[in-house]
Amino acid sequence: MIPFEKAWPYDVVMGDLYVPACPFCGADNVLLPVRPDELPDIRDGMKRLLVFPCCRNKVTIVDADRDYLLTDRVLRRGSR
Repeated sequence: MIPFEKAWPYDVVMGDLYVPACPFCGADNVLLPVRPDELPDIRDGMKRLLVFPCCRNKVTIVDADRDYLLTDRVLRRGSR
């Protein structure tokens, strides 16, 4: 089961990867420095360092599906 607290949604818009909001600073519609053609390699097990351009926080992408990037860090807290 994918740990949802380590996953973050993304969108592909006109050949670019965007996240609706930065998990660290909250900036809207952040363009990621990851190309959509890198996603198959990430799905096959290649890890990718992602530096958010808005606030320079870093995560490692360890997996991806069609909607979410799975990282090595907790990006959201559970509502317990």
